[in-house]
Amino acid sequence: MKYLVMIYNDDSLIEALPEGEFGTMMRGCLAHADAMRDAGVLLDSQMLAPPAQATTLRTRNGRTTFMDGPFAEAKEYLGGFNLIEAADMAEAVRIAESFPWSRTGRLEVRPVVDFDDVRREFAS
Repeated sequence: MKYLVMIYNDDSLIEALPEGEFGTMMRGCLAHADAMRDAGVLLDSQMLAPPAQATTLRTRNGRTTFMDGPFAEAKEYLGGFNLIEAADMAEAVRIAESFPWSRTGRLEVRPVVDFDDVRREFAS
């Protein structure tokens, strides 16, 4: 089963790291990700640009509005994700624990819904 591990960053915690620690964490994380990818556990991973570079849109009553930057001020923001393969939620959480980013924010692990199942459910 696939799980999405969403990485939420807290810049104040990242900035509080000792000098060089963030680079050490990144290098270790990249090496760990490469090993997980080689083992078939990590299917994809991406880092997101900062929220200040985002555009948010919403449509209400047929009208779409756009807002640059983050939609709401938040201490933590979505900074990236890992798509993993795991037998169950317990294994997915164990895999997520192997990444260091819970020290500088939080990780959310969520099952991915099989979209082919959704298509079958709503097929005409």
